[in-house]
Formats: sequence, structure tokens, C-alpha cells
Amino acid sequence: MASLDAFLQDLDDLDEDDDAGDDGADDVEGEEGDEDIDMGEDGGESKGVSGLLASAKMARVLASIGAAADGSGPSSSSGVDDDEYELIVSCNEMVIEIDNEIEAIAKKIKDEYARRFPELDSLIPNPLDYARVVLKLGNEIEMSEVDLSGILPSATIMVVTVTSSTTIGTALPEATLAGVITSCEQVLTLSDNKQRMLAFVESKMSVVAPNLSNLVGTTIAAKLIGQAGGLHKLAALPSTVLQILGSKKRNTSGVGGGGMGAGVTHGGFIASCDLVLNTPPALRNKVLRLVAGKGTLAARVDTFADKGGGTVGQGFRDEIEVRATKLQEPPPAKVTKALPVPPESSGKRRGGRRLRKMKERYGMTQMRQLANRVQFGQEEDTSSDGLLGVGMLGKAQQTGKVRVSAKDQKLLSEKNKKARTAGSSGSTNGLASSLAFTPVQGIELVNPSQKQDSKEGTETYFSKQAAILGSGSL
Repeated sequence: MASLDAFLQDLDDLDEDDDAGDDGADDVEGEEGDEDIDMGEDGGESKGVSGLLASAKMARVLASIGAAADGSGPSSSSGVDDDEYELIVSCNEMVIEIDNEIEAIAKKIKDEYARRFPELDSLIPNPLDYARVVLKLGNEIEMSEVDLSGILPSATIMVVTVTSSTTIGTALPEATLAGVITSCEQVLTLSDNKQRMLAFVESKMSVVAPNLSNLVGTTIAAKLIGQAGGLHKLAALPSTVLQILGSKKRNTSGVGGGGMGAGVTHGGFIASCDLVLNTPPALRNKVLRLVAGKGTLAARVDTFADKGGGTVGQGFRDEIEVRATKLQEPPPAKVTKALPVPPESSGKRRGGRRLRKMKERYGMTQMRQLANRVQFGQEEDTSSDGLLGVGMLGKAQQTGKVRVSAKDQKLLSEKNKKARTAGSSGSTNGLASSLAFTPVQGIELVNPSQKQDSKEGTETYFSKQAAILGSGSL
């Protein structure tokens, strides 16, 4: 219990200390502690931007740009000296810082002005246009008294007017509105300074890197050189790094998210090149890789070789344009080719009993051959229904026999010839023999099936029946 009482006593002491600190804070205004609290709540980003606008680096860069424009700076007729080259690099670095600062302040402006017009953020995504519209609107309720014609297109103005009439926002306090207006003015001032720096860098790109400028443009060439930290460092980078140089992490929370580099994966500054944007989305990745490869070569030519007035970069650009046009051409139409004539076999086909049996099995019968033939000059016979012609088959049926073809007759003659040359044939009786007894030679081998059709030549003249006429006169 003693420990519990001591713990409660400590809590009471802490509460008394907090009350005393609050009273002291209320009595004293404008001290250092209060300024730190205000900076942490809503003034930190504004002070950071104000510091960037009033920084010595930005003032020095703007003064150097003004001196170069007036002609009091170093002359660039024979090229770019070291001081001017350092100024170009400083401008590129400052442009990147300005972009980050504009993005941070634009987020703060949208968060604060959302209490007045919460739907305006989705209607105007561009931070510069948003800042200009906020400067025009303020706490105005009647949109008919606000002229936005020089800031937004007519269709967007109509949507903003209709949405403002049904908005759920409320008017901002005077102090909050003044801070929002100050932030909008700072955004526009930073944007103007950025344009001055980009214009100066672009004017020098034709001398610093003419080949790279002719390939991707002076704006993108300036961004690439500034991001890499100089032309020499850019020339040392491979094409794969040059391709993603300047890429940012995309915000995938929204549905659209399509910008200048929509349809391109792993792309940085060169994704906004006109060679890539003028290509259909399906082919942009291929063209992007081509531009990155040629851009690396152009940067190395500008660094280590004779620049030649940018002729090398222009040649690279023409080559990429021809390649992109070739990729967009439709595929050639498919040509329907006829089947080739099969080659005639020069060798003889294999014959034999198997082939003859196959021909007999799949060949045309004799009756079908007769039905397909028609005798010239005579009317063809028809079937019983009178619709189907039977060719010469009807005439063969009148005799009750089918005429044997010449091919079959040839086969029969070959069979009879083989039978005649054999030693014994089935056409003779069983008593016939190939051995005969003759008085001259004894046993003689003869063919019993052979007929004695012809007689000896002297038998007709010297036969027993023959007689000599006129023998009585002798």
C-alpha cells in the first residue's frame, strides 16, 4: 500500500508541473519554444521553400544566368569553359531540387485548401494549375465572378463551376488563407526560376553535347547531363543505366496513373523523348532501348571524339526513325502456293505375287469394265428401270457368257505353255509315260502329251500308199 500511495503522489506532482508549464507558455508569446512548435506543425515546409528561394546558391545561379544573357559573362563562341560548364551542372541540380520542393508545397496546399474545396484536387491534378486556380478562387463562393479562362480549358472550367455549387467545403480563416496564398505564390516563383534555368541549359546544349541534343532534344539532354553529374560521367554509363536515368517510383494508388511515359517500363528522362512518344504504345519499349543505346554512343562522341556539329547524333536519329517505321509496318500477306508436282519415279516398281494379288483385289472387275464401255454407232442397253446404262454388259449377257479379255487370255496361254513343257500333265490318262521303247535307240524319253500334228517331209512322197505313175512303161 505504501508503494501505491507513493505512485499516486508522483502522478499528482507531474500534473502540477504540466499546469505550471502551460501557464508559463500562455504568459509569454513569441519565444523560441513557440516558434519551434509552429514550424513543426504547419510552417516547416513553407520556411524550407522560402529558404530555397532566398538561398545563396539560387541567387548565385540566377545572377550567373543573367550575366551570361547580358553578355558580361564568359563568351561561348569557341566552346564552353570550365566555369560555364559548372554553371550548367549547378542549374541541373537546382532544377531537381525545385521539382522536389514544388511537389512538397503542392501537397501542403491541397491539404489545407481541401477544407474549402475538397473536390478540386481530383479535378486539377497539375500542381501549377492548382496553385493558379486557388489564387483566383480564395474564399469566393460565386464562381460566376471568377475568370479562369486563361488557366483551364473551357470543359474543365464548366466542371469546376458545377462542382463548386454543390461542394461541402467551408470558408477558410483569414490566417490559413493567407498562408495558402503565400505558398501558391512561392510555387509559381519556383516554377519561373526553373524555366529560366532550363532555357539557359538548353541554349548551351548545342555547344556542350550537339550529338546528344540532336538525338533526344536539348531539354532531355540537359536533364541527363545534370542527373549523371556531367558529360564525362554520362559517357561512362552503359545504355541500361541511361535508359532508367531520372526514373521515379510510380504512384500506383490511383486508377489512371498514365503520364508522358505511359506504356513504357523501366524508362527515365528519355521516355518523354519525341521518338518514343510518336511510337505506338506496343512498340515503345523497343524504341526506348534503341534510343538508350544510341544515346550512350552520342554522349561518348561528344566527350572523347570530334563532335562534328551533331552529324553523328542526327544520323542516329534517322536510323531509329527508319527502324521504328519498319516495326510499324504490317506483316506481309501469306502467299498461298500450289503443291509442287511430285517427281516421276525413274526406277521400276517392285513386282511379284504379292503385287499381283493386290492389283486383283483392288482392280476393276470385268463386269464393271463392260458396263463402262459403249460400242460406237449402237444404242446403249439400259437396266430394267431404264435409268442406268449397262454399256456392253447387256450384249455379253445375251449369250450367257462373259467375253474373256485379252489380258486374261494371255495369262491362260502362259499357264498352258507351262503345262505342255512339264513332264506330265493332268490332261493325259494314267497309263501314259515319258519313257518309250524304240527299236533303234531302245528306251527314249518323249512327251506323251505332244500330238503328232505334222508329218515328216519325205513321208508324203515315199509312203507305202504312194505310187509312181507310168511305171508300166519301164
